[in-house]
Amino acid sequence: MFLNTLTPKFYVALTGTSSLISGLILIFEWWYFRKYGTSFIEQVSVSHLRPLLGGVDTAAPNNNNSSTNSNGETDSSRQSVSECKVWRNPLNLFRGAEYNRYTWVTGREPLTYYDMNLSAQDHQTFFTCDSDHLRPADAIMQKAWRERNPQARISAAHEALELEDCATAYILLAEEEATTIMEAERLFKQALKAGELCYRRSQTLQHHGTQYEAQHRRDTNVLVYIKRRLAMCSRKLGRTREAVKMMRDLMKEFPLLSMFNIHENLLESLLELQNYADVQAVLAKYDDISLPKSATICYTAALLKARAVSDKFSPEAASRRGLSTAEMNAVEAIHRAVEFNPHVPKYLLEMKSLILPPEHILKRGDSEAIAYAFFHLQHWKRVEGALNLLHCTWEGTFRMIPYPLEKGHLFYPYPICTETADRELLPTVFHEVSVYPKKELPFFILFTAGLCSFTAMLALLTHQFPELMGVFAKAFLSTLFAPLNFIMEKVESILPSSLWHQLTRI
Repeated sequence: MFLNTLTPKFYVALTGTSSLISGLILIFEWWYFRKYGTSFIEQVSVSHLRPLLGGVDTAAPNNNNSSTNSNGETDSSRQSVSECKVWRNPLNLFRGAEYNRYTWVTGREPLTYYDMNLSAQDHQTFFTCDSDHLRPADAIMQKAWRERNPQARISAAHEALELEDCATAYILLAEEEATTIMEAERLFKQALKAGELCYRRSQTLQHHGTQYEAQHRRDTNVLVYIKRRLAMCSRKLGRTREAVKMMRDLMKEFPLLSMFNIHENLLESLLELQNYADVQAVLAKYDDISLPKSATICYTAALLKARAVSDKFSPEAASRRGLSTAEMNAVEAIHRAVEFNPHVPKYLLEMKSLILPPEHILKRGDSEAIAYAFFHLQHWKRVEGALNLLHCTWEGTFRMIPYPLEKGHLFYPYPICTETADRELLPTVFHEVSVYPKKELPFFILFTAGLCSFTAMLALLTHQFPELMGVFAKAFLSTLFAPLNFIMEKVESILPSSLWHQLTRI
């Protein structure tokens, strides 16, 4: 009788009111998300309802509102953030033995023109000086580093070697002509002999004028580059202990040349040897507030702390009893690493395909994440449970990231120019560049938007076709209440008539 007494005006009012309410909720949710970066309904459910139900939020945000962050940077220093600086990849591959081999197999170019152009500028900066015209071989190599055609560069290097033993010519051939790492190592050893001879000669003359100082600076760069690449050849050929010794000796001999970031090569080699005590010692020296951070520093520190608890970590047990001190330290280290570069976990967890790392990287960008994961994925797999701990905790960091981006939590604000630089460094033909921070819309906003749209459509249809929609509504409600009517009929047939009348009256 109740359904039969409902008029079309009732359905119009009902659908219109529900559409209005859901629209207001949608507007409020969207405004709250734009201002605070999270859903109001989700925040209330996580912060207030979940504790009542006995749950524990393992990724609760840190409420420390100190004006100084973990890097020792104050709020005032955060405002003056430099533009995106592209760094040379300390673990870059060999063009001839590795990059070109990929091109031969797949037919794809792993390096972009912008990346190779940056390398050409680096070579001219490190391997040339103003006095090269005084020596015929160096004059040829000065032109060779400016050549765009690889074959022209290789031909010029051979021409320079016909005149004399030229260290930079051997470097070019080892990098671009050698097709195997063993061949590249042989050429670098020849370059080392020539480079040491030039270095000793310029070292005795460096105080005789600015021209000799420039030559000595160039010869120093050449010698450091050769020794570093020889250590990398040893690492790639499996002689890891020899590579570690060469890197340590190089860092002791030239402690001020931090531009090559040799400590990152050392960290990777020590992890391969599973010498975690020495890894911790290197981190203690280079994970300093006065030095620029990197994904290698942050994620290696997180790996060491995760290693202490990852083999016995269980998210179910942690939600019941809470996190221990060691587990909390590991989770905080992972949050710190993810906030510095949030692209890395998807590569470590193999949620995104790896490609060959570029010769240059952008710190906190997708290019740095690729370069790190390409060499360090095996080290995370070797530590039992480390990837499981990362998988359980890394997404919680996104609730801690300050919003909007002008604020910084543990580090300086995330530069907005990273996407543009990464698109120039990474091949867009077969790789989709990651964009950060890309906060996805919460489920409640999407649900409210769908509900608002659905009820608005129902209101419009009910207003246009009240009779037809009334019939549909009655049919739907009768179908919905059919099981209840069946139960009521069964109860009426079982109970005495007097008791049934009392129940219906109630």
